[in-house]
Amino acid sequence: MTATATSVTATSAATPTTLSDPATFKQRWVDGMCAAYSRTVRKAPDAFGVLSNAAPRRGKVAVIVGGGCGHYPAFAGLVGPGLADAAVVGDVFTSPSAEQAYRVARAVDGGAGVIFSYGNYAGDVMHFGLAGRRLAADGIEARQMIVTDDVASAPPERASERRGVAGDFFVFKVLGAAAERGDDLATVMAMGERANEVTRTFGAAFDGCTLPGQSDPLFTVAPGSVELGLGIHGEPGMRTADAMDAYELADALVDQLLPQVPQLGDGRVAVLLNGLGSTTYEDLFVTYGRVHARLREAGLTPHRPEVGEFVTSMDMAGLSLTLMPLDDELASLYDAPCETPGFRLPAGGTLASGGVSDAASLTLDVCSSASSIRELDDTDPDAGGIAAAALTAALGAVTEHEDELGRLDAVAADGDHGQGIVRGMRAAVAAARTSGAAGDTAGDVGTALLAAGTALADAAGGASGALFGVLLTETGGRLQPHGDRAVTTSDLADAVTAAQGAVTGLGGAHPGDKTMVDALDSFTRSLRDHAESTDSTSRDVAAAWRQAAEQARTAAERTADLTPAVGRAARLGDRGRGSPDPGATSFALMAVAAGGEITARCGEENR
Repeated sequence: MTATATSVTATSAATPTTLSDPATFKQRWVDGMCAAYSRTVRKAPDAFGVLSNAAPRRGKVAVIVGGGCGHYPAFAGLVGPGLADAAVVGDVFTSPSAEQAYRVARAVDGGAGVIFSYGNYAGDVMHFGLAGRRLAADGIEARQMIVTDDVASAPPERASERRGVAGDFFVFKVLGAAAERGDDLATVMAMGERANEVTRTFGAAFDGCTLPGQSDPLFTVAPGSVELGLGIHGEPGMRTADAMDAYELADALVDQLLPQVPQLGDGRVAVLLNGLGSTTYEDLFVTYGRVHARLREAGLTPHRPEVGEFVTSMDMAGLSLTLMPLDDELASLYDAPCETPGFRLPAGGTLASGGVSDAASLTLDVCSSASSIRELDDTDPDAGGIAAAALTAALGAVTEHEDELGRLDAVAADGDHGQGIVRGMRAAVAAARTSGAAGDTAGDVGTALLAAGTALADAAGGASGALFGVLLTETGGRLQPHGDRAVTTSDLADAVTAAQGAVTGLGGAHPGDKTMVDALDSFTRSLRDHAESTDSTSRDVAAAWRQAAEQARTAAERTADLTPAVGRAARLGDRGRGSPDPGATSFALMAVAAGGEITARCGEENR
């Protein structure tokens, strides 16, 4: 990144942008941050999360933020008195799992309820929603404050579909201040909703970001151009424009936002000019000078503007502009003091800090993972029965195609599906092997799949983690009650049918939407057709699975001709045609590989 008095330009990264092994990146940066800021925060016990030293506080609403890492200071850097009580940390650009969100929430619950707040991404919505249901079952009231500030991601009439980007900061700040002053759960939630309703963000990128351990960027921006409206994970923007100088870019941002900013109060507006990772502060200040002048010309009064990095995207070159019009109440919450690693707003009074956490308790030993996930290398490869063997074969298939799955995912998202599904399947295999299942009965298969699905969702995170996890757990839950008898094709078809219903209910996708459901639906229908003719022997089950897997593979290939209708890819429209869906592809790969193992275990020769 280079800067002149009036220009904003970028240079491409040619080497890996982090010093850490991708496998340990999440844990070790959290360790380091908590060591550096032990005066303010501490690690969550038995979870990937960060807690305020002032939390829990009896009678106070707990505000919990979260999402994938790679966006510092969002989300963990915004934890502390006056802002968030905790943050749940996912892998890079990947939502944290429901299990991790649940554990973090339990750690900071003060008895007045909890609010989860996060950007509007499918994986986050699924996992935090599932965590909220678990808390409700425990008698803890939980609300979901989903941020939707990115005007580039959907038109005004579909504002609820918009992504959450740098506007996260304003919404988190208002929620945290309302909770700090002692408001009840309904009031804190109402203040957050009010802030979200009036907050608008528009951004631009000049160059892509590079994931840990990678030397090539996740996406690129053509030389001499700028991507307007690009998402913080590289999601496609509104349009590509010729390169601009700082003032021209400021004009483009302001022109896009002003027509969409609601009129509120006396014209005061909170302003955030946010750097995305490698834009110099000098460039940001040059740009802000023009933004400030344009806002004043429009009759607005910038109120305590902030210029800096608040919601980044690893080393992405770019910036975004966020506006939140203020009335007296929003202004008082925005101005309230806070103390966090990433943002500090002092005041005449003092905030309860909770003391200094014990930095000596931190560890850089990756084996002491803040998760119940077992290490695959420590398990017996012969344990877990037929289910573990089939899952092992499925793991081999997605591991072999990990890079390809990442490339498919990068077409519309952040390119991490290959890494995520491999990480999740490693945990699934380990859990199945250590589940206590030993044979091929329905009870054994169900037990192994229940353990595998829970572990997959926890390890993988993201939308895929939630959906593949539910697929395994629901299938296992349907098979387990059959006990010691052999699995029939009818049993399997009924279980997978129920699992598909659970996947559809959680993710909202249907056949034809260009998702994993397209492959799953073909798989399910083939199993049900086969069940109508025979289900008497294990060989029949193997033959039915093999046939269904081939149908899934064909369906996955045909998703290349579909237009995506749900999730991040839906924003591409017809531009999303031409490549198969990564979720459908990974499902098909695993189904085919598992079928080969099931056939071998059943003593049937491949046909």
